Formats: sequence, C-alpha cells, structure tokens
Amino acid sequence: MKPRMASPAIILPEVSQALQALGKALFASAEEAGIPRRTLFLMYLRASQINGDSVCVELHSRNAMAAGESKERVLAVSAWREANGFDAAERAALALSEAVTRLSDRDNPVSDEIFDEAARHFDETALATLIAGIATANLWNRVNVSTRQLPAGPTAK
Repeated sequence: MKPRMASPAIILPEVSQALQALGKALFASAEEAGIPRRTLFLMYLRASQINGDSVCVELHSRNAMAAGESKERVLAVSAWREANGFDAAERAALALSEAVTRLSDRDNPVSDEIFDEAARHFDETALATLIAGIATANLWNRVNVSTRQLPAGPTAK
C-alpha cells in the first residue's frame, strides 16, 4: 500500500506546528494533573487501534514503552477488559478513550457510567486533559487513515 498523498501535516506546516503545540500543552497539563504519561499513551494507542491508524499504533506503542510501559501491557491494550494488570484508573481512562472514539456507534456513546467512573479517578482538570487528548489522537487518526499514511518502521517481508 502507498500513501494517497503526503501527510497534511507536511503540506500545511502551520497546522502541524499548531498540533505539535497542542500536544505539548496536553502533556504539560497531564503532568500538572498527575496523569502518568504511559496512561496517555495507552489511551491514544487504544483510539488508534479502533481507528485503524497504523502510524499512531506504532508511535504510541513505542512511546508507551519508552515511558516505562511493559511490552505485555502494550500488547494487551486491545483486550484491556479481559486482561489483568490494568488498574481502575487506567481502565476508566481506556473506557473513556473508547467511548469518545466511537461517538457514532451508540445513541449515548459517553454514558454517565463511563464519565462518572473516569471522574472518580480524575479531577476536572485531568478529565479535560484526557478528553482533549483523546480528541487530538482521533484527529491525527483521521488525517493518517484518510490519506493512508504508513509507519516509518520496517516493511513486511
């Protein structure tokens, strides 16, 4: 498979700079709110898996492991409900990531149950950071998937 076109992030450098600044702001906010970086990467990884964005799946998997996440937990993200080793806060963040990513799949995609469980583990600033981060991951997924961007890693044999 070949990309349909260069990434819009390359074609539109001002947009790329704005998105990079947004990413930096989200990570700074997460640090201030006490959200572990690896939790963010797991959420972003899950959104990217759902959206079929191989570029971001590879990126967030690598970043999660660089942030101290185990290979086993990264591999288990797609089946986090059935997997051992995710704590209640991580489960709440992953459920929120799935719900915000799958807005059109249900009448009430971000149910009170999902939101309230996330709010039990994260204060308002942290929740705002999680939601904005999930939305940003979804934006990148849509850019990459619609233009068929490919990961920079090794190609299949």
